[in-house]
Amino acid sequence: MRVTLIGLILGLLMGGCAEEPEIAEKSEIAEESVLEHNKRLANDGDSTSQYNLALMYANGEGVPQDYKEALRWLRKSADQGDAMGQYNLGVMYANGTGVPQDYNEAVKWFRMSADQGDADAQYNLGVMYEDGTGVPQDNKEA
Repeated sequence: MRVTLIGLILGLLMGGCAEEPEIAEKSEIAEESVLEHNKRLANDGDSTSQYNLALMYANGEGVPQDYKEALRWLRKSADQGDAMGQYNLGVMYANGTGVPQDYNEAVKWFRMSADQGDADAQYNLGVMYEDGTGVPQDNKEA
């Protein structure tokens, strides 16, 4: 039962974007905490684990809430081309969460994610063009 719950928790943290771990990985996860599992893989360069770790820090899930750490892991994930990492980095800049609010930087990350087909990023980018936030107002582009 523990393996199933940890697999479910990991699946929720992944935001539905990553593949569910293989059965062999689930038993491996059961022997270490979700946090330690994600740290190990994130430090090895796994972008999905970097994204998961960022969410854990951003939401205070299993760790104290720490936007600076969340930003650090999101940037690593986003720099590897992870669309969800790029989108969430855009959200942090748009809202000024853990960073100074910077609409230009938000547009940059939303665009990268939107170019990969992320619907939320496409929507936010459209709203920014419609409102002229971080970009010149452009209804056609919106």
